Amino acid sequence: MLQSMTEPASKPAAARVPADDALANDWHVVAFSKDVADGQLLPVKLMGEELVAWRHAGKVHVWKDLCIHRGAQLSKGWVIEGNVVCPYHGWRYNSEARCVLIPAHPDLEPPPKARAFPLRYAERYGFIWASLGNPAHEIPVFPEWGKDEFRIVHAGPYPFGANAFRSVENFIDATHFPFVHAGLNGVMTAPDKINDYQVTSGPEGLATSGVRVYQPYGDHRQVPVNAEYFYRVFRPTTAYFSKLVKIADPAQAHRGGDQDCFTTFLTAQPVDEVNCIIRLGVAINFGHELTEEEILRRQDAVFAQDRAIVETQHPERIPLDLKEELHVRSDRFAVAYRRWLKELDITYGTLGD
Repeated sequence: MLQSMTEPASKPAAARVPADDALANDWHVVAFSKDVADGQLLPVKLMGEELVAWRHAGKVHVWKDLCIHRGAQLSKGWVIEGNVVCPYHGWRYNSEARCVLIPAHPDLEPPPKARAFPLRYAERYGFIWASLGNPAHEIPVFPEWGKDEFRIVHAGPYPFGANAFRSVENFIDATHFPFVHAGLNGVMTAPDKINDYQVTSGPEGLATSGVRVYQPYGDHRQVPVNAEYFYRVFRPTTAYFSKLVKIADPAQAHRGGDQDCFTTFLTAQPVDEVNCIIRLGVAINFGHELTEEEILRRQDAVFAQDRAIVETQHPERIPLDLKEELHVRSDRFAVAYRRWLKELDITYGTLGD
């Protein structure tokens, strides 16, 4: 029986391993904007690091979940007048992360070392992004964000008891559709023969040419479509597809047009080496009559099916030695993704040579 998609990821993590520079110095989504309410503290975990996100006067902050005094978790505390209060001894930290009050010594000016530990953060596309280091690049672009013709809905969070890289690789793979998503993204008794697509790489990551498939419930209108996917991996834990959809049933063709497009911007928060949280930005330029509930119903169903399979994969950490698993021509993009992770010298959450 599947766990609820809102339950925490299920696999116990191994002993904490420091993240590689390539991952530490990268942007990762740790929450939806809507999850961080003004005056509230939200505990999150990124690559084994316990963090706290909070908002004051509309501005988000992400800190290490640690009070420098005795190491208590700040997320167990509360916010008073824009200050985070440690639950252990009541030390107060302002939005600049500086301690402004030590209750046991109210007349003492807190020393300069009495500070919280802020991280690099940003709020973009309805997500809260954070970095354990200092990213040398910008947050990936969500191409449909801000375009009036597209409606954007956030889906998730989907906790996976699975490796973030395994989960991203699943997202960029069209060959599992007829089996994992039978009746939705494919037909088990008539799986698509995958065309010989191409893979390119550049400063913005990896990309494919079009991958063409038939899908009986290929978008939120619950109609059969002929779809063409264009996949991207912007960063190791951020991926995307743009899918052109053309209604396959002539009797229902009037419900769509030649420019119908369905895109998904996927973020995988690596909680640790074997657990992650998937969050999505879904954009469509059709189906104005669709409710958000109808859109989310399909997304929830697809990612519950994905989760049920990806959580079973072994080894849990993605192998970067291509000899460890068997690859065929339709796996070209997944192979390029693994090679890219290796080129970035990523060992966290991976199996090397």
